[in-house]
Parts: sequence; structure tokens; C-alpha cells
Amino acid sequence: MLEIFTAGGWLMLPILLCSIIAIGIITERFWSLQTKHISPPELVTQIWQWLRYQQVDESRIRALQENSPLGQILASGLINRDAPRQITKESIEDVGRHVTLSLEKNLNTLGTIAAIAPLLGLLGTVIGMIKVFAVITTEGVGNPETLAGGISEALITTATGLVVAIPSLIFYRYFRGKINLLVVDMEQQAMKLIEILHDEREFDPDKELRDFDPEKEQAE
Repeated sequence: MLEIFTAGGWLMLPILLCSIIAIGIITERFWSLQTKHISPPELVTQIWQWLRYQQVDESRIRALQENSPLGQILASGLINRDAPRQITKESIEDVGRHVTLSLEKNLNTLGTIAAIAPLLGLLGTVIGMIKVFAVITTEGVGNPETLAGGISEALITTATGLVVAIPSLIFYRYFRGKINLLVVDMEQQAMKLIEILHDEREFDPDKELRDFDPEKEQAE
């Protein structure tokens, strides 16, 4: 492995750095974007119970904000629970935009790695071929070892760049789709809260629990 890395030339260093960063981002996002961490299904039911027994206070709202991204969104609704519906909705949407940005943390970096890794490999290919033609110009085609070294450098950097870029692009797309699903779910939960706060919905906690599929959530 070390021989292959050395044969690829100095451009293997930035490609290796890209791979380390990509692995770190993918691992962190897999952990952070779990549904149970982002959108716990029991929060709306818990808030409904607080409202029913008039238990909403600053300490509970603060705990809700620290609970999860969905908790931050629902907490903004509780803070403005006595305001008109439009005000409540706007406050929730404002916090929701910030939460969505936090969910996309480091994804742009992962997308950039997916874009530049093959370009670094291509640059290595060009540099390797330049070396090959330089050898041909000065020594002719009588030195196969030198020619093979240049061609080897070209092929190794290209292959390594693609090996880094392909998984990075796959996981970038996967996390984008995952975030879109989480955002839609949080929007639905937020709308339930708005309807509860403004008496537009008769909340049935038993039905909410029946609609919740633990196996599906665990799979996500």
C-alpha cells in the first residue's frame, strides 16, 4: 500500500486528506442524523399533556429546546402560544430554517470532496503523462522503466481520486435525501402543534401512537 501511495506522487497527499475528511463527515452525519436524535415522535404528545394540565413553564420550554432540533422548533411555538396563529407559524418557520441549516452541517464540504477528488486524480494523470513525454523527448523510448513510472503515477492518482469521489457523492446524495425526509416530518409535527395551540385540531395521543411505527423509525 505504501509503495502504491509513493508511486502516485505528491498529489496522493491531498487525495488522502480528502478521504480522511470524507470518512469523518460521513461517520458524524450517520450518528447525528438519526431520527431519534432529530425528530423524537413523542414530543407533540408530551407538549399536549403539558398544555392540558397547564404545566408549560420556562424550565420545560428550555428543556424542550435542548432536547432535539424538533424540540427547538416546537419550543418556539410554545413561546408564542398566546400570539395570533400567523405569528406562531412565522416564529416556527424562522427557527425551522436555522434548524435545517444545522442539519446540513458539513454536507457542502462532502459535496466539494466528491467534486475535487476526481479532478486531483486527473491532474495527477496529466502530470504523469507530462513526465512520460519529457522522458520520450530527452531519452527516446528506450527506457521502459522511466516510462512505466510516469504511466503508473498517472493511473494510480486517477484511480485513487475516483475511489474517494464515488462514495463521497453517494453519501452526499443519501444525506440530502435523509434531511429532506426529516424536514418534512418536522413540518408535520410543527403543524400539529399550531393546530393544537389554536384549537384547530382535537389531538388524540392514542391515535398518534398507533400511527407511529417503531420498526420504521428504528430502521431509519
